[in-house]
Parts: sequence; structure tokens; C-alpha cells
Amino acid sequence: MPKPSDLYQRYQVAHRAHQAHSTDCTHCTDRVRCPDGKRLWSAFARLQDAYLERQRTR
Repeated sequence: MPKPSDLYQRYQVAHRAHQAHSTDCTHCTDRVRCPDGKRLWSAFARLQDAYLERQRTR
């Protein structure tokens, strides 16, 4: 089985970081995020977009 790409691994780490934050943060909702939540969501979304784009171009 091939090793997951670095991009995939970073995407998954960002997803877990955002999930952990949103589980514990009393200010974040599905639509409103605190400054840390915004930063984590932005990183996750950017990496997810890059990963999915790479998958489409293969």
C-alpha cells in the first residue's frame, strides 16, 4: 500500500485540529468562528482544496 502524500497528511492534521478546537470552543458554531477557529478552518479548507485539486488532475 502506498504511503499517503505529505499534502494528504497535512490536510488530515488540519482537519483533526479544527475538529478538536470546535469540540472544545464555546464560541465556534457551524457558521460563526472565533479567531483561532477561523485560522484553523482556513488552513483546513486551503489544504483540502489543494488535495482535491491534485486528485482531479491525476
